[in-house]
Amino acid sequence: MKRLIVAAVALLSLGLSNVMAQERIQNPMLWADVPDPDIIQVDGTFYLVSTTMHLMPGTPIMRSRDLKNWETVSYVYDRLTDSPKYDLSPTEGTVYGRGQWATSLKYHKGKFYVLFAPNEQGAMGDTYIYSADKAEGPWTLVSRMRHFHDCSLFFDDDDRVFVIYGTGELMELKKDLSDVIEGSYMKIFEREADETGLLEGSRMIKHNGKYYLQMISQVYAPGRHRREVCYRADDIHGPYEKNVILESDFGGFPYVGQGTIVDTPEGDWYGIIFQDRGGVGRVLTVSPVRWIDGWPMIGDEDGKVPETIRPYRSGQPAASIVNSDDFSSQRLGLHWQWNHNPVDAAWSLKERPGYLRLKTSRVVENLYLAPNTLTQRMEGPTCSGYVVMDVSNMRDGDCAGFTAFNDESGVLTIARDGKKYTLTMSEQSVTLNPQNKAVEKVEVKDVESVELFKGSKSKVIYLRLDADFRAGERFGGKDLAQFYYSTDGQNWTKIGNDYRMRFDWRRFFMGSKFGIFNYATKRTGGWVDVEEFCYQKGK
Repeated sequence: MKRLIVAAVALLSLGLSNVMAQERIQNPMLWADVPDPDIIQVDGTFYLVSTTMHLMPGTPIMRSRDLKNWETVSYVYDRLTDSPKYDLSPTEGTVYGRGQWATSLKYHKGKFYVLFAPNEQGAMGDTYIYSADKAEGPWTLVSRMRHFHDCSLFFDDDDRVFVIYGTGELMELKKDLSDVIEGSYMKIFEREADETGLLEGSRMIKHNGKYYLQMISQVYAPGRHRREVCYRADDIHGPYEKNVILESDFGGFPYVGQGTIVDTPEGDWYGIIFQDRGGVGRVLTVSPVRWIDGWPMIGDEDGKVPETIRPYRSGQPAASIVNSDDFSSQRLGLHWQWNHNPVDAAWSLKERPGYLRLKTSRVVENLYLAPNTLTQRMEGPTCSGYVVMDVSNMRDGDCAGFTAFNDESGVLTIARDGKKYTLTMSEQSVTLNPQNKAVEKVEVKDVESVELFKGSKSKVIYLRLDADFRAGERFGGKDLAQFYYSTDGQNWTKIGNDYRMRFDWRRFFMGSKFGIFNYATKRTGGWVDVEEFCYQKGK
């Protein structure tokens, strides 16, 4: 039955795709957690990279031919292995809110390059450089070197290679990208008096012989707003002059900031800048760029992010970075990411074809230390997702379910106690050690519980989560999640309360995600089979 439903939806999508692609882009261009963007254009196709921190595989590469329809086409790495923190260590700590940050994406002489530095201390924070012949991969590690915060890789016309990072810091790299050239460090500009707060997120381009360094600026003072600034010079080493190229709120949410600009083969330019939107995370806006007096001014004629913008190219099929899945493939779709490194032996798409099997692999105390929690982004303005789960092979003490996953999570948990199955909607909050991100405490508030499967041989359950990220009475929007369950997929019962999702940069620094989980609290050996994940985005 599920394949018939998926096929019908696919046919409907094909019929609507051309009509949808003709529509204007509604800002946000991506109303999902896609922070710290870098974007390039190669032969008329746009490629985008974003931060996903503790999620694996990491460094997602997304592709679009029209700036409207985006799909994930590869990840730069499957996992990071420098420390047991990447494996959710109960003693060493975790990498919640750390891991891969603010990746720079470039194309030079037929190759794609990425450069990123995890937000960590010591060797864990060393910079990685990867390359690939195609954005779709495979990606190969080129080198590792000292840490560069929020950096931009830059290939100059004479093939010299630079990293611009921090707040106006620069180093030159060896041509083989193996390391820095010692003695090349330079501070290329000093802060001006009005740049007293945040000034980071370097993105360097070259246009008409001039160097343009774009950065986010946040002045923490009454009446001052987040903005995107640009430093311009005739020589990469300076001297630089500065201009504000975008200062705009949008859609009832705070001012946008951090991103870059990209051109087209025809010579048009677009600005891709993120905006904080509360529980959904940091979303991407797209705006026209007008070159005025040699400055790339982002926004419409009033210097604001527009409500809509014409797609770069018409007639493109619909695509999304968040998708339904019937798990009929033998490879996990690129729309999924694991919370930290997965335990590969504890999940399978082959043991029961057409299902995702999640096995318990270690005994843990809570969801935040549970391996193999599988996630996808949520999207605004509203979205809904449900999973169909066969829990008949859970063991005593096992906990499985579906969650709006973040440092503050709304959770639907099926717990097995002997022969009894109980479904509970709970609110869960994790306290992390600020140094090593170790899980110090998890507070769990059970809101409502029901016993399942009384008198029924079937152990199949449907769990649903509806999310609303529309602007509310305050900045941050509604950010509400509602939870439902069903035994037949037709008749749904609400459980628990309306849960307010949150965004906390001090912990996960990430928008809420759909999460599918299964973990053991007493002994390993149990499993659940997930038949499908069904997703719908609201208008």
